[in-house]
Amino acid sequence: MAERILVTGPDGLLGAAAVGALLARGDEVVLLRRPGPRRPSVLALDGLQDRCTVVAGELADVGDVLCDQHCGTVLHLAAQTQVGAAVEDPLATFETNLRGTWRVLEACRTASVGRVVIASSDKVYGTAARLPVAEDAPLLARELYEVSKAGADMIARSYAAAFELPVAVLRLPNVYGPGDPNAARLIPAVCAALLASRRPRIRSDGSPRRDFLHVDDAVAALLAVPADGEPYNASGGATHSLREIVDGLVTASGTAGLDAEYADIPTPPGEQAAGWLDASRLIAATGWAPRTPLADGLAATYAWYAAHPGFLAA
Repeated sequence: MAERILVTGPDGLLGAAAVGALLARGDEVVLLRRPGPRRPSVLALDGLQDRCTVVAGELADVGDVLCDQHCGTVLHLAAQTQVGAAVEDPLATFETNLRGTWRVLEACRTASVGRVVIASSDKVYGTAARLPVAEDAPLLARELYEVSKAGADMIARSYAAAFELPVAVLRLPNVYGPGDPNAARLIPAVCAALLASRRPRIRSDGSPRRDFLHVDDAVAALLAVPADGEPYNASGGATHSLREIVDGLVTASGTAGLDAEYADIPTPPGEQAAGWLDASRLIAATGWAPRTPLADGLAATYAWYAAHPGFLAA
């Protein structure tokens, strides 16, 4: 049965893919967008925004939007997602990730929505003692970005416990895929360099290992995760070094002569040496599983940027 769903943060990689999936299954989608100029988005390129109700506003306006638009479900995907940006402007990061989350949750509680989905992060675990990390591991966040995500995660679960609000908390690893507008992220940055016939510059020695999940698989997890107030991990199913990712993109591009330039440090300040989530709980509860092989996902991502020259530079 079709639903009317509010999506915050619809212009990001995850948001745009979620909007596409919701429209494909026949839902009515309301987009909450911050007013003002914005970068190019898949929403515009693919004509998705023309099939949605678009509301200009801030996260503080979610209550009014829910009242006016009669949405029964909220996908809260708006966030400040960059470790470096958190160091440069911690106040803005906490305002968006912490205050923004409790404003959305309070609005959902007041409006008695049927389901609110919170996109959390593997960063809530900090530097875990054991990999892969399961949901019962302690939240050891210390860095600014990690703390902002851990706080939002805990606030969401507290609303579920205190008010029986149907909250779904999904802890995501590194999400990648076609149409990511954030040129500061590893995969878009490497694609941009290769397309410009430049050697990619990597901020580490390539040894940090990450859990990479294709955006289509991440969206499928968001739509499947139970709204029972418990945290659930999603995972690509393996951990890969950053050097593996760069090599995969170089292979996809056919530019074998453009070797990446790596820094002399193993891990940039504020970042973890390794991350990998255990998604067993989500798999057991829903049957969800990642379906996109990494090599295929990287090839499709590079091909998308090659077909949309200037997207990252705009």
